[in-house]
Amino acid sequence: MAIAQLTETERDEALAGLPGWTLLAERPAIFRDFAFRDFSEAFAFMTRVALLAESQDHHPEWSNIYNRVHILLTTHDAGGLSARDIRLARAIDALL
Repeated sequence: MAIAQLTETERDEALAGLPGWTLLAERPAIFRDFAFRDFSEAFAFMTRVALLAESQDHHPEWSNIYNRVHILLTTHDAGGLSARDIRLARAIDALL
């Protein structure tokens, strides 16, 4: 089954309910930067996100530098943003 890309209206409505997440200008993706007290806290957060992403079979593009974590979400199979990205962004936010 093909994964549907969100329409512009669906994307805008979803982003309105995801404070801190931003539409990437260069490609159809959303991102958010997270800051923590130290590396251990950032890495613990990444571990929780990894388990969550694996359970949803939807994996982020991300990076970590010391106490910062950058997460980018897009659905490659859809060629852009899908409901899977919105679900994962909400679940990530719930970890905070």
